[in-house]
Amino acid sequence: MIKAAINRIRNRFLKPVTNSGSDKYNIVTEGKGHILFPEKETVFYNPIQQFNRDLSVTCIKAWDNLYGQTKQDKNRTRKHGKKRGADDSHEVLKKRKLQDGSSETARKPDKPYIKILEALSATGLRAIRYAQEIPNAREIVANDLLPAAVESIQRNVDYNGVGHIVKPNIDDANVLMYRNKASHKKYHVIDLDPYGTVTPFVDAALQNVEDDGLMLVTCTDLSVLAGNGYPEKCFALYGGVNMAGHDATHESALRLVLHLLGQSAAKYRKSIEPVLSLSIDFYVRVFVKVKTNPLKVKNLQNNSMITYMCSGCGAYHNQKLGRQSERETKKGKKFLKYSLAQGPPVDRRCPYCGGAHHLAGPMYAGPLHNKEFINEVLRINREEHTDEVYKTRKRIEGMLTLAKNELEAPFYFTPNRVSSVLKFQVPSLKTVVAGLGSLGFECSLTHAQPSSLKTNAPWEAIWYVMRRYCEDNKLCNLEKMNPNSFGYKILTNDAVVNRSEYDGKLSFDENEHSGNVEKLRKLKIVRYQENPSRNWGPKARPT
Repeated sequence: MIKAAINRIRNRFLKPVTNSGSDKYNIVTEGKGHILFPEKETVFYNPIQQFNRDLSVTCIKAWDNLYGQTKQDKNRTRKHGKKRGADDSHEVLKKRKLQDGSSETARKPDKPYIKILEALSATGLRAIRYAQEIPNAREIVANDLLPAAVESIQRNVDYNGVGHIVKPNIDDANVLMYRNKASHKKYHVIDLDPYGTVTPFVDAALQNVEDDGLMLVTCTDLSVLAGNGYPEKCFALYGGVNMAGHDATHESALRLVLHLLGQSAAKYRKSIEPVLSLSIDFYVRVFVKVKTNPLKVKNLQNNSMITYMCSGCGAYHNQKLGRQSERETKKGKKFLKYSLAQGPPVDRRCPYCGGAHHLAGPMYAGPLHNKEFINEVLRINREEHTDEVYKTRKRIEGMLTLAKNELEAPFYFTPNRVSSVLKFQVPSLKTVVAGLGSLGFECSLTHAQPSSLKTNAPWEAIWYVMRRYCEDNKLCNLEKMNPNSFGYKILTNDAVVNRSEYDGKLSFDENEHSGNVEKLRKLKIVRYQENPSRNWGPKARPT
């Protein structure tokens, strides 16, 4: 009965729509796609998310170049090897004559092969752009549960002439994916861009994506993922708590989403590899490669952590939930030994200011990006795309350039916040980087927040550098400070003051580390979003 009802709805709403009625709609152009947008808003569309869609197109192209076509070649070789022997892999090659009469061996052009599922399609704009802008796209299912949305998808598919690739579908996203699983149908790319949290769709999507396939995941519920008002809801949805009130809360939001994906994938003997993870405007967007690999699932424990965050000064200490070490057998063969982690790394009270520690996590502890993947995205963005089609091309270049140069160390700190704790004027970023660099520590900018630094320096080194800068420039007067304040306790703390290993090394003169950061800051790139219009941001659900 349910299936019959769904078919009746399909027959009702998936009728071809002629272009003669286009005068009833506003034509919106984005990328190479055009959508007929009704005057009365019955379908969700947010023009601010063009950056999301431009980036998604570019990332799918990069995945195709780096992983997709390689996997196709392996499958083709394996198939030919079974039929005619492994040496027949030359079937994928052909001879091509050159103008001078000589010949060269060239690869046969691949037929379009990429199957994409856009599970929550709304107007169908993203699916239409995928069909027109991704060369190897073979089939794109644009699904939505709302009849008005599917009617809009069909209208826009007909208007753009991509009906041979884009298939509108009305269904519950989870029901569709589980039905595909039952019929052994999988997709190379699954795009999940819901209104709010992605949590309800993760399990079905992970079972419906091909090996080495790409999942694109958006979460717009940053009031839960990065706010400080809903810790119980954050834990219920994502299995962890964010760094509420801390500058690095947006990175903790990314790591909570990746933790959810990793935990869910592990149940099906799958592992995830984040190739790009971004905190953008009012949402987070992560791109992960999914692979069935029980051996890599073992790394999940070591790639998960909890964080002890001081409520007073903001210092944080990370504690991994597992430990792995390389061992060697008597015969000299190396293997990984998995064991329980040792901890905790700190006491109940902060060792610097005496503030109480709050717990955040568990969350993902591994690297957020794959530099090879980012390099390919930047190459496509630079060499194949134009500003006329991809309006956010410059911002893609800026944000991904920052992401590529980020340290893999979890979290960042803001010198403004640190200076406010110590009650003195904020030093420049290059001064802080030069000081930490002189002690042998690395620093980088972060894409997630302006004027912030990622570093592999421990917090005692950060406080030591800030304290010495304060003393050298005579910016603080301990006699006028409240002895009960966090800043006073840090500036008079033996754990900060008496650091013999740093004595004689600290210098605020420009060095290689500060030079690298300044070189990146002086690049003429769009690093962060500027307000494009009044009242921009998340839109309300359509009525």
